[in-house]
Amino acid sequence: MMNPALRKFSVHARHEDCRKAVVVEDVSFDSAALSYIEELPPILHRDEHEVSVIVRELGGGREHCFRIDLHSGDTAPCEGK
Repeated sequence: MMNPALRKFSVHARHEDCRKAVVVEDVSFDSAALSYIEELPPILHRDEHEVSVIVRELGGGREHCFRIDLHSGDTAPCEGK
């Protein structure tokens, strides 16, 4: 049975083309961003301390950008977005 609190989001790294987005089911924008990062192979971000991702809600079209600290998991809004 599907959890009614879960929503579908399209998530991709800010520096990548949106065609590389992954659909993530989660409860919020920032949770979807963290879920996306957790699924990436570690080799893709091993030299990075921070990654920016774009999260778009598929049901409503709202979009947010988050900077994610890869060591602590802390999220913050991207500057200028």
